[in-house]
Amino acid sequence: MADNIPLSFFALGGVGEIGKNMYVIQYGDDMIVVDCGNKFPGDDLPGIDLIVPDITHLVEHRDRVKGMILTHGHEDHIGGLPYILKQLQIPLYGTELTLGLVEIKLKEADLLGTIELNTVTPDSRLKFGEVDVSFFKTNHSIPDCLGVVFETPAGTIVHTGDFKFDLTPVNEESADLHRLADIGKSGVLALVSESTNAERPGFTPSERVVGKHVEEVFRAAEQKVFVATFASNVHRLQQVFEAARATGRKVALIGRSMVNVVDVSVRLGYLQIPDGILIEPEDIAKLPLDRIAVLCTGSQGEPMAALSRLARNNHRQVEVIPGDTVIISAGPIPGNERNLSRTVDDLFKLGAHVIYGPGSATGMHVSGHASQEELKLMLHLMRPRYVIPVHGEFRMLHQHKRLAEAVGIKKDHVFIIENGDVVEFQNGEGRVAGKVPAGRTLVDGLVGDVGNIVLRDRRSLSQDGILVVVVTLSKSLNTMLSGPDIVSRGFVYDRGSEDLLEQAKQIVEKSVHLFLEKPDARLHELRRNVKESLGRFLFEQTKRRPMIVAMITEI
Repeated sequence: MADNIPLSFFALGGVGEIGKNMYVIQYGDDMIVVDCGNKFPGDDLPGIDLIVPDITHLVEHRDRVKGMILTHGHEDHIGGLPYILKQLQIPLYGTELTLGLVEIKLKEADLLGTIELNTVTPDSRLKFGEVDVSFFKTNHSIPDCLGVVFETPAGTIVHTGDFKFDLTPVNEESADLHRLADIGKSGVLALVSESTNAERPGFTPSERVVGKHVEEVFRAAEQKVFVATFASNVHRLQQVFEAARATGRKVALIGRSMVNVVDVSVRLGYLQIPDGILIEPEDIAKLPLDRIAVLCTGSQGEPMAALSRLARNNHRQVEVIPGDTVIISAGPIPGNERNLSRTVDDLFKLGAHVIYGPGSATGMHVSGHASQEELKLMLHLMRPRYVIPVHGEFRMLHQHKRLAEAVGIKKDHVFIIENGDVVEFQNGEGRVAGKVPAGRTLVDGLVGDVGNIVLRDRRSLSQDGILVVVVTLSKSLNTMLSGPDIVSRGFVYDRGSEDLLEQAKQIVEKSVHLFLEKPDARLHELRRNVKESLGRFLFEQTKRRPMIVAMITEI
């Protein structure tokens, strides 16, 4: 019977973390993927640009993967696509704006035209084998967001996507509460629900409140106003343009992603820019200071983003001068606090008036995620038998579990899982049943996954530096022709450590002479002996373990 076929859910990213969301629904042999995001690295990952999910399991079962549904267009939900789709070419399903943003990424990755793109709406219905898929409209900090309903013979799984209940949204597109209630009445086996604000009591304020505060600052500012926010927060961008119109300011865009998102949003009708408001950055110098507003990227303090370059005073088109106002209209993503603080400090050094900090204090930001009362409301509307909290760090998932229990969900019916854990449902009962490979892929420029060995070497270099030993031997004369020369970088300063480096040379010379005395010795043995003997000596003398590279050649 079909009812005996297990229905499974697992996450390849997005559980116990903020970012790189990727979830999989499996019924029988059919897998449907939800989202494919990225995540920015912390200081413990030197040189890494992005983190994306490890899709080893999907690649190994590529014939079972029927498609990928994208809930919305934020980076933590679509940012991994250029890297993942090179390994797994599957159809994508998303709303018009979401796919418009995806097309930019595919074009940059030379994948546009090779991937099937399918536009869906809240009224669309899809079928993958015996899985019927439908959607419902949600509010978030970007338009065109969807929750997803997976109906199978074994039961229904609902994935909320990112959501909040905004009763006065900027685009006047509220969540469809009647549709949500109907889904709940039809019976929900499991609710997969986001948990980002599960620690925050009450309701998340409406996005509309930000516009009023932005306009007030625009009126009061006597010089240029810079607004740094997420480029994908189209509702926020709309309110900045409205504030500029109301106060007689022109708006320039700085940052590639900001320009791209505005172009796509205007073309598709999601952003309405009043006539004559938008100017090019090079036109800023032609206008009075009190008639200029600049929309830029870099609200997280990203080193190469526009705001950071402005703060370092090295942007080629515009500069922040004493008396300018800078609004940081975003909350810091966990892990980005240090970079953002550094950027704020640099802006103050330039003499700017900087408005930053929690949105509750400045009025310049509201979250796009549901707080505790909204999470409870979703639970009441869906009335699920089981709950799987996702999209949050573990403390958030556990707080979400408490909320579910508070509204009547049985304690053992809320699954706190890790990436890779498989939750299986059969005959109406759920359990954690096994694990699939799940981890992270570290993206470094065009290199792709650099792996843990390279990362370990980078950490070693950043902590203890490197010592390079150069020796040239004569194979025919059985003697050392040149060296040993020792070069230190990031370990000790050559001129201040002559005695230490001289002793190091003597140790290398001793190893070389022992090698030359053995006619059957191999060169790789000499390299190993130099590294080991030199490593022991340097640790005894300095209590540090620099990376040692022995460049020993035979001619």
